[in-house]
Amino acid sequence: MATENLSERVSRGEAAAVARAISKIEDGSSGAAALMKEIYQRSRGALVIGITGAPGAGKSSLVDKLALFYRQAGERVGIVAVDPSSPFSGGAILGDRIRMQALGLDDGVFIRSMATRGNLGGLARATVDAVAILDAAGYAKIIVETVGVGQDEVEVVKAADVSVVVLVPGMGDDIQAIKAGIMEIGDIFVINKADKEGLYATEKELESLLSLASRGDGWDPPIVKTVATENQGVADLARAIESFCQAQLGARVSSERRLAIARWRIVELLRESLLSRVLATDASVAMLNRLADEVATRRRDPYSAVEEIIQAAER
Repeated sequence: MATENLSERVSRGEAAAVARAISKIEDGSSGAAALMKEIYQRSRGALVIGITGAPGAGKSSLVDKLALFYRQAGERVGIVAVDPSSPFSGGAILGDRIRMQALGLDDGVFIRSMATRGNLGGLARATVDAVAILDAAGYAKIIVETVGVGQDEVEVVKAADVSVVVLVPGMGDDIQAIKAGIMEIGDIFVINKADKEGLYATEKELESLLSLASRGDGWDPPIVKTVATENQGVADLARAIESFCQAQLGARVSSERRLAIARWRIVELLRESLLSRVLATDASVAMLNRLADEVATRRRDPYSAVEEIIQAAER
C-alpha cells in the first residue's frame, strides 16, 4: 500500500489503517518517515492527556471511565497505553488492554499498547508518533497512560497538552516519586481510590508539596479526588482538564512548552537516526557484538567501546 493511500485512510478514521500506521512507526519499517511526514500535515489539533503515576494507582480504571465520559459527550477517543517490556524479549506485557471490555467494542474508541519491543530507539518517540496518527485520524481526545514513573514515561507525559499524576491514599512511595521529579510535570493531581483510609493525610502532604512549587504560568494544580471503579469524580477531572486548557490558551508559557516539546521531538529523531546510521552495516553490527562480548567479560569498559564505534563511524 502506498504511503499516500495509508495516510489518506488514516485521515478518514479507518481503524485498520490507524493500527497499520502505528505498527509501521513502532517497528521502524521502511517508509515510516515518509508516512509521518504525510501524517503531520493532516494534524487536527486533538487534546492530548497524559496520565501517569505509580503502579497500582488505578490509572487504567481512571482512563476507562474518562474515555467513557468523553464518549458520552459524542467525542472519539484514542488511548495509548505505554507498557513496560523486557529488554530481552520485548513486547507489551499488558497487551491491548483487554480488560477495557466496554470500550473495546466501541467504534469511537481506539486502544493501543506501546512497548520498546527490545529494539534500538525511543519508546517515547514512537508513542508521540502514535499520538500524531490518532490526531490525524480525527480522535478529538487522546489519552496516553503510562504504567510507571520512569524516564521514558516522564518524557511521554511531558509531550502531552495536560499532564495528570495519579496517587492513592496511604502510599508513601507515590509522594516520594513526586519528590523525585514528577511534581514538575503535574498539571492536575488525582487521588484515586479516595474511599480508602489515608485520604486526608495524602491530600495534606500533597498540598504541602504543591505550596512549595512555583510555576511560570501561574497555574495552581488542583487536587481531584476520584473513585474510578465507582465512576466518582471523573466529571470533576474532566472539568479540571478543561480549566487547564482554557488557562493555557494564548499563554506565553504554553508557547514555550510547545517549543520545548518540538525541540525534544527533533532531538529524539536525530538520536535515533544517527544511531541507525552508525549501526547500518554488517561490519558495524559485528563490531558491536565483539565490543559487547569484551565489555561483558570485563576486558573493556563500555565508554572506550563507544569511543571506538564513534571513531569507526567517522572514518
